[in-house]
Amino acid sequence: MSSMTFGRYTFRETFIHRLDARNKIFLMIIFMVGIFFQFNLWSTALLLSGFYVILLIVFMTIARINFLSLFKSLGGMWIFILLLMAIYIFIPNNNYYLPTAFTIGNVDVKWDAICQSAYIVMRLVLMLALTMILTSTTKPMDMTYAFEWYMRPLKPIHFPVNEISMTLSIALRFIPTLLDETDRIMKAQASRGIDFNHGGVFKRFGAIIALIIPLFVSALERSEELANAMIVRGYDPKAKRSKYRLLKFSYRDIFAFLLIVGLFGLIIYLSVIDTKLNPLDLVEIIFKVKGF
Repeated sequence: MSSMTFGRYTFRETFIHRLDARNKIFLMIIFMVGIFFQFNLWSTALLLSGFYVILLIVFMTIARINFLSLFKSLGGMWIFILLLMAIYIFIPNNNYYLPTAFTIGNVDVKWDAICQSAYIVMRLVLMLALTMILTSTTKPMDMTYAFEWYMRPLKPIHFPVNEISMTLSIALRFIPTLLDETDRIMKAQASRGIDFNHGGVFKRFGAIIALIIPLFVSALERSEELANAMIVRGYDPKAKRSKYRLLKFSYRDIFAFLLIVGLFGLIIYLSVIDTKLNPLDLVEIIFKVKGF
């Protein structure tokens, strides 16, 4: 747990760290929408997927994010990923047109199913990588100010913008504390003989229960302490507040905005011409030439 960096801000002097938090959140949403665009032709989907992966590698390299931390963050998702792949591979689909890759019993596993499951998994990994880039390069308070700025148009309809932004700020600040508390409880339980890494399903489930219950109690205690401290200091959620640091756009934000928006425009263009092309795409041609 001590090596887990997902959700924890890491100070660096990089191009991505210096971007405005409002711009980073907007561009991350645009990028995620582009990732989940659906294409009819596998050649278009594979081409863009490779471009996404290269672009994410470049972003993580610029932000100096450890690639191992991304794979460690996937540890709890492997069961879900395997289940998702099994659903796509073994459930029949009449829309598949590529030949059979192999047969398990009476089930024919199509190349379409393998490509589709791998494509879905790649989307999830890219989405997680984008979230890691955002949380690792943006201070919690800057992220809170950005969300508050986006919710500002809702103030005339008496939407509780200040209360929600404060709740979000506390939640973001609590993530590193929760990770440290989890590490402390795991070490304490391990010293009492509880093994989190070995054993069967029921033994591991019992070990997880021994971790979750103390962690839940500790989180409630810390929440109560924070609430009492805010009450003692006279916190008023409806009071008007000023900000010590103001978020400002710079030339870096303009460059990043034009880059991602241009990419999104290219994705929209490809999705439009994708529906007008011949359904016999490059992937099907390769399979026919190779004789799969």
